[in-house]
Amino acid sequence: MSVATLPVILEVPDARLKTRAEPVVTIDDTLRRTMDGMLEAMYEAPGIGLAGPQIGLMRRVVVVDTAGQDEPRRPIRLINPEILWASSERAIAEEGCLSLPGYYGEVERAAAVRVGYTDETGQAREIEGDGLLARCLQHEIDHLDGILFIDHLSALKRGMILRKLAKARRAKRD
Repeated sequence: MSVATLPVILEVPDARLKTRAEPVVTIDDTLRRTMDGMLEAMYEAPGIGLAGPQIGLMRRVVVVDTAGQDEPRRPIRLINPEILWASSERAIAEEGCLSLPGYYGEVERAAAVRVGYTDETGQAREIEGDGLLARCLQHEIDHLDGILFIDHLSALKRGMILRKLAKARRAKRD
């Protein structure tokens, strides 16, 4: 897929980012190609996860790849993912988002999760993860529910990020 045909990653304040995505009913070649495009856009950005609403696809679709820069790619395509179990142990770490490029915040999440999903072939699957994978899965599933990482921050921190973002947009337009 050429860079010219990559999906555009939406940025805050696009209203679609705050809208709950609908379940996928049909898994077909069009959806598989869309997920491939999502992966390429994610790698190009660069990022480690991308959800359907971030490209204006209001369906419950997520792609992730937490492989390190010097490791082979390990893309995971998740359709209709849901968290089946989350550890009571919590972890705090810095998060960013391709829809809020350049902005970061400390977010508390479950340290480990088990996620049920359908893969691109229509097979029911489960994946367990901790550390970065658990954080990425929770972050992307949040996107499917219209939740951004900044929604987990204090009102003060969220407001600071949104004001900086608005100021940067105004400066870019002027």
